[in-house]
Amino acid sequence: MNATSRSSLRGLRTFCIAARYESFRTAAEELFITASAVSHQIKGLEQELGFSLFERGTRDLKLTETGRSFYEEVNPLIEKLDSIAAGFRAVGKRISVRVSVQPFFASELFVPRLSEFTAEHPEIDIQVGSSDETPEKHPSDADLSIRLFKKPPADMEANLLFPLRLVPAGSPDFMRELTVKKKQITSDFPLIVHQTLPKAWKQWEDDSGIRLPGNSKVTRLDSMIAVVRAAEQGIGAALVPVPLANLWFKQGSIVRLFRQELVTKVSYYLVCSKEHSRDKGVQLLRDWIIQNFAVEG
Repeated sequence: MNATSRSSLRGLRTFCIAARYESFRTAAEELFITASAVSHQIKGLEQELGFSLFERGTRDLKLTETGRSFYEEVNPLIEKLDSIAAGFRAVGKRISVRVSVQPFFASELFVPRLSEFTAEHPEIDIQVGSSDETPEKHPSDADLSIRLFKKPPADMEANLLFPLRLVPAGSPDFMRELTVKKKQITSDFPLIVHQTLPKAWKQWEDDSGIRLPGNSKVTRLDSMIAVVRAAEQGIGAALVPVPLANLWFKQGSIVRLFRQELVTKVSYYLVCSKEHSRDKGVQLLRDWIIQNFAVEG
């Protein structure tokens, strides 16, 4: 099976869930991805098929007549495939691995690619937890976790994935209104601040040499997903993590306001409790995460 067919199958499954609820947001919650990722998959499927599946209103989403007919034909096939796969998974011994991932990492990088791992290892059940963004802590009920640390816990096995790099971003309209003279931002520049990174904008200002306005309005939010969505809506400028936000940049819903990045003193680490580090499922998932997400150098 080539990459295009794999992409189409994923898009078909996403379409069936979105069609069932006639909501990208509800489908995103069921699939543990963002609504923008659902929209991106649907658009890709529509381009492959050559016709529109949904009528997109300002407040609602409805299937087109062709889209509804397509759903009625495709959904039974997807349910049959899921049933067949479930039957084969039940034959062998089940292995369960619990992994805790910070929410934005989970929604933008980990969960969208997790199907690659489960396709290779259908005998392994993955339990993903992403309930909070608490840094410097490995949850006691997890076999593995992806967390931000200055230094990983000494009593655990850890692998560096990549440092937290932040870049100023905003909506395209916000970018068009931005003016800078002699490295001083002279236009209105409201700031969006993540509560766990209260000094990040000042650090970026010091590192970049670009001066922020002294009287900027500040909006404080407690999750990175909320921060990026606020920037997308034009509420202000946000420091967003790369490469985690790359899909948002690719789709054009947010754009880089400046090329200068802030490389913070914390990094994403894959942390594993020594108690479970030799378990087969844990080893396989750990190797896959390192292969796919660790950045060398």
